[in-house]
Amino acid sequence: MTKLVVDITMSIDGFIAGPDISIEDPMGKGGTTLHNWFFKDKTDIDADILAQLVESIGAVILGNRMYSTAIDIPWGGVTPFSSPAIVVCHKEPGKKVPGFSYNTSGIESALEHARNLAGDKNIWVIGGANIIQQFLKAGLVDILNLHIAPILLHRGTRLFDGIESPIIQFTKKSVVETPAAVHLKYVVSRSINST
Repeated sequence: MTKLVVDITMSIDGFIAGPDISIEDPMGKGGTTLHNWFFKDKTDIDADILAQLVESIGAVILGNRMYSTAIDIPWGGVTPFSSPAIVVCHKEPGKKVPGFSYNTSGIESALEHARNLAGDKNIWVIGGANIIQQFLKAGLVDILNLHIAPILLHRGTRLFDGIESPIIQFTKKSVVETPAAVHLKYVVSRSINST
């Protein structure tokens, strides 16, 4: 059965990007250090964790801010994903790239489209924070994979800001430690109405 997976790297103090995100610096100041576990300091265990994720994915969902800041410089004008990707946006961007489709009808519509594309594979909500927060608030996330990087960013984009309700309870499935990250896998147990 297809699962909706949030898989993202976060600093110890809860940031998924540094401050001052721009096209020139799409991860914000200091944000690229979050991803040392799959670039500069990657171990065989880190590589295996990433490979297992990518192999299990049939579609990717991302927000327009992530797309618009990453498509030109970091991604070189081409999709970095081996699966089709859906950009959730208020209006279609001026620059369209093969491998991406653009959804202006909200997260539920994007999820329905992703389910059709994914077949029996999972759907990866890659980011940014706002899109992940929307899926969490709507109770649509099945699995949360957090890769905790050993860094304090102090400023930037927090993953869990603005999620006040519902209270979400998780069940820990695994913890894997490598030098550049602690990899946590949680399954959503239930949402608790906080009102």
